[in-house]
Amino acid sequence: MKKYMKKLSFLFALIGCTAVAQINDSTFTSIESKVVQWRHEIHQNPELSNREFNTAKKVAGHLEALGIEVSTGIAYTGVVGVLKGNEPGKVVALRADMDGLPVTERNSLPYKSQATAIFNNQQTGVMHACGHDTHVAILMGVAEILAENRDFAGTVKFIFQPAEEGPPAGEKGGALLMVQEGVLKNPDVDAIFGLHISSETPVGHINYKTKGIMAAADAYKIVVGGKQSHGSTPWKSVDPIMISSQIINGIQTIISRNSELTKEGAVVSVGAIHAGIRFNIIPETAEMIGTIRTLDEDMQNIIHERMYAMVPQIAAAFGGTATITIDKTAALTYNDEALTQMMVPTLERTVGASNVHLIKAITGAEDFSYFQQKVPGLYFFLGGMDPAMNPADAPSHHTPDFVVQDEGMIHGVKVMVNLALDYLNQ
Repeated sequence: MKKYMKKLSFLFALIGCTAVAQINDSTFTSIESKVVQWRHEIHQNPELSNREFNTAKKVAGHLEALGIEVSTGIAYTGVVGVLKGNEPGKVVALRADMDGLPVTERNSLPYKSQATAIFNNQQTGVMHACGHDTHVAILMGVAEILAENRDFAGTVKFIFQPAEEGPPAGEKGGALLMVQEGVLKNPDVDAIFGLHISSETPVGHINYKTKGIMAAADAYKIVVGGKQSHGSTPWKSVDPIMISSQIINGIQTIISRNSELTKEGAVVSVGAIHAGIRFNIIPETAEMIGTIRTLDEDMQNIIHERMYAMVPQIAAAFGGTATITIDKTAALTYNDEALTQMMVPTLERTVGASNVHLIKAITGAEDFSYFQQKVPGLYFFLGGMDPAMNPADAPSHHTPDFVVQDEGMIHGVKVMVNLALDYLNQ
């Protein structure tokens, strides 16, 4: 099998040389300034999940101007473009996510976001704190290059996806809804590629992994019931805040004592806790929300079972009640092994073999996984960090100080163009 895969990889490397000849370096150089400008405009005007109206309008207008067949309003604000080559062939999809986050930007960038919104009934800034602005700009650049160089066999489907960060409460959205609405059909997609810029990976580098690369993500909600009293007489209460603290401690033992961590990593985190309204009143209820991250389905099931059993019993031990609900928000991001091995030569040719790194799985999550459940897919990380920076000092994703370098995006354009052409020209 290994011998077969090596021959297949070598074949793809040869095929890739044909694709590279179609797109010369000057083409990429000429579009770089456009990609940077698009990124700055999108960064200055971020929109929350399922509310990417202006971003979608910008994308659709760009694709239409290129003569690409465009569909809008998919999964609320999603945009899909279909570009046919000069000959019939396979169908490859390229995906970019569009939504920003409820984060107030804290840096001095000239294109810093000043946008605000109401999220979960709270006023907040809005920021592209995960790099989705770069993803959109990159795929807009890829679309322009391929639209102007259609000498390939097959079809490219450009998927601009809303709500990767999760739809608002009470709404559907994201990759799952796009799949349900048939985004991988008409024409039927044979393979899909996606990337994520990384603030902790140097510009010009790519990280990838075969099989599971990002965790499955679940969202949980726990509601604790107690008995209210004056803060000066806690013995008259059943304190839901104290009970919540015990639940938080208890569910961490599921990781330390019930999870086979030599098999895969797992995480249970509390993201928010709300209770009470006044300093001298012990409230009647408390509510907490959080996330579960797993890289193994059996471990995921065990953690769910233990949380459902443990949470109400801890509350009962202190005279209270507790209910828990767990919702699956993203599946395991799983890179098809054969497809990944076939396309690694493309990654290496684009940025240099020494700059392509095989990594271990991470506990971040991506709803790109729902596309991969239907068709073979490859998802990888693109360097966005200043090479002079220490990765330990780089601001992480989903934080007010998050930043990635414009210089990283042209590598994204190149690799997505090359992946599409190399796959179609096999």
